[in-house]
Amino acid sequence: MTTSPQGHPQRWLILGVICLAQLTVLIDNTVLNVAIPSLTTELGAATSDIQWMINAYSLVQSGLLLTAGSAADRYGRKKMLIAGLALFGIGSLAAGLADSTGQLIAARAGMGVGGALLLTTTLAVAMQIFAPEEHPKAIGIWSAVNALGFAAGPLLGGFMLNHFWWGAIFLINLPVAALGLVAVIALVPESKAVFSRGTTPGPPERGDRPDLLGALLSTIGMSSLVFAIISGPEHGWTSGRVLGTGALAVVVLGMFAYWESRIPYPMLDMQFFRDQRFTGAVAGAVLITFGMGGALFLLTQHLQFVLGYDALEAGLRTAPLALSVVALNFSGLSAKWTAKLGTPVSILLGMVLMSAGLVSIATLASGGYAGTLLGLLLIGVGCAVANPAMAHAIMSAIPREKAGVGAGVNGTLAEFGNGLGVAVLGAVLNSRFAALIPVAAASLPAALASAGSAEEKERITDAFSSGLQTSQLVGALAVLLGGVVAAALLRRAERADSGVLVAH
Repeated sequence: MTTSPQGHPQRWLILGVICLAQLTVLIDNTVLNVAIPSLTTELGAATSDIQWMINAYSLVQSGLLLTAGSAADRYGRKKMLIAGLALFGIGSLAAGLADSTGQLIAARAGMGVGGALLLTTTLAVAMQIFAPEEHPKAIGIWSAVNALGFAAGPLLGGFMLNHFWWGAIFLINLPVAALGLVAVIALVPESKAVFSRGTTPGPPERGDRPDLLGALLSTIGMSSLVFAIISGPEHGWTSGRVLGTGALAVVVLGMFAYWESRIPYPMLDMQFFRDQRFTGAVAGAVLITFGMGGALFLLTQHLQFVLGYDALEAGLRTAPLALSVVALNFSGLSAKWTAKLGTPVSILLGMVLMSAGLVSIATLASGGYAGTLLGLLLIGVGCAVANPAMAHAIMSAIPREKAGVGAGVNGTLAEFGNGLGVAVLGAVLNSRFAALIPVAAASLPAALASAGSAEEKERITDAFSSGLQTSQLVGALAVLLGGVVAAALLRRAERADSGVLVAH
């Protein structure tokens, strides 16, 4: 498909369709958390079963993102979007009707395959149907849907569980998937990379053959890495399970990088990493998701364990973050600010605001919800400015015909940074908590249950708050560092590009 200078005539309607599909996938990243008590009771699920129900989805999804993006570029982004919706719908039906923990875990893994296809093809399609000058606004809306999915998962899950049985949280995906399939078939144009063989005989052009070994290595490597990160907090970072899978991930990803740099048709061209725009955006993306993913995971614990809200109330009180992102991106304000300030300054400004929000939560949240609300609003405004600029920088540094791979890189970085942030900042919290309460149990609820007096309970809660504060500040530092690094590298790349233009 060749996009006209004005973009596809139905581009905004198409964006709405693909964002609806994207929203469903993102909601399922968090919706299961609120159903844990029901699953424990009705399916007799053990703690390990619950962890696999939650992690099977994200593990499969994160492992397949690069492969899914490459497949979309090669075989057609519309085809992969249809396949993703179909797989996601079938997986949701199987999950909703599951009557054992094994069936539910398998269904969630199947949903992860569909989710990987959807997350990569939605952004890739958006890059194809919009003219370059509209990319910032389109990516802004796409990013706002990410924030909306984060906020809506617990809220939707809480509402459904209050009125229906646990399977309904999956079956609600079916009408959305069906609507998405009809709309995609009717509206979305097909697009894929075109690899010309040329007019003279010779070896195939770059990308002419599928990189099957690269796909296998990237899937095994990323799945092993995410599994090690997920397992660390529970089994210990020095356990054989974590060290073994972590070592496997390093070896396999090293083999992947070597293979991709040697073959003439790489799935992920290693030359991208020589582009300072790409490396700057990559560094910023990892650090922003590291700080934000870990800090927001800890925030939900603060709202529930320290301030005493239940899961639904905690979800409602985190909603201002997502709502501010949605308001600024859907109105186009963040895209206008980015156009006026430039990408490097926009990323730096956004991440400074996010860092300030995390500091506000760390230092003021103990006094009640007001400090938390201020922090959430600062984080929301920062996300609205920095996240679309970062995604645009990554996608702009990659050739248009590799849009699916670019989306896969963007999604993989988000999954990796988020998982690492939860693991590392959670470890900071636990070590601080254990240092202050040496005899504390493994978790705050268990420690409070074993407390013998009100004074001891207060001391335990204060220690947990102190651990939260320390970990939030570490997250704030990571986000700030990401902003400085990304802005500096992107600014240097812009100067280098302008120097090349002047020389010519």
